[in-house]
Amino acid sequence: MKPAAFDYVRATSLTHALDLLASADPDGETRVLAGGQSLVPLMAMRLAAPARLVDINRLAALERLEVIDGRLVIGALVRHHRLATDPLMAAAAPLLARAAVHVAHPAIRNRGTFGGSLAHADPAAAFPACALALGATLTLASRGGRREVPAAAFFEGLYQTALRPDELLVEVALPVATAISRFAFVMFARRHGDFPVAGLAAVARAAGDHSAVDRLADIHLAVFGVGDTPLLAGAAAAILESGPIDAARIDAAVAALDTLEIRDSATASARYRRHLVGVALRRAIAALLRPEAVACR
Repeated sequence: MKPAAFDYVRATSLTHALDLLASADPDGETRVLAGGQSLVPLMAMRLAAPARLVDINRLAALERLEVIDGRLVIGALVRHHRLATDPLMAAAAPLLARAAVHVAHPAIRNRGTFGGSLAHADPAAAFPACALALGATLTLASRGGRREVPAAAFFEGLYQTALRPDELLVEVALPVATAISRFAFVMFARRHGDFPVAGLAAVARAAGDHSAVDRLADIHLAVFGVGDTPLLAGAAAAILESGPIDAARIDAAVAALDTLEIRDSATASARYRRHLVGVALRRAIAALLRPEAVACR
């Protein structure tokens, strides 16, 4: 199929892009075109039919990737491939670097953007869950100014976010990893590059700087691919934080996942997905307790 007719405008600056969004016709939807790896297929299948596309691909200001005052700032146009390969990402945000290699295939990673993934808010996407686990802050800009929204308040529903029609996601800031930071990323998919049946992004801090730890603090567990949005498993995290992590505490944390609203899908039952989330949590805990937690699959 081919997309319905639409107007195309290439923004020449951030100000120009915001002006275009502010002047959008209320009778016709305006969408932002970044990587286009999700939007263009939806348009081709007539599942999306915007009246106008605003192309922001030439806005170099949105490609920044730098550490400022102890926080990593990622521009909205930073591509998935750069997240996976840039040495700064490996050092400052290992969770995102590890998750990026599991996103689709190289051709898609070369075009897809970090900001686009967050703004699209696909519940099966890895980056929204990572942003939630990392406690990221998203900066949204409009002609009236900027506002900051925590990741926990940004994802509102199935493909729904806190973005207003006249706003553009311009950058994301998150804490820089330290020597006692721990990360794990677990995803179950039928084939490499497929959307996950279930997944988990985990962040924690070792309760000490020694190499062998049995306690973790500041645990954040973001489950994805099982509901309308990524889900924080707060009850499970609280159990793991309450004392030394042993088999009994791990079992209790897995049992606490029953409080999550996990749904059936066309390819897997809620029961099966809940089982996978439990397996993911066990693997993530094992990784978090190691001095250098590694991505799991």
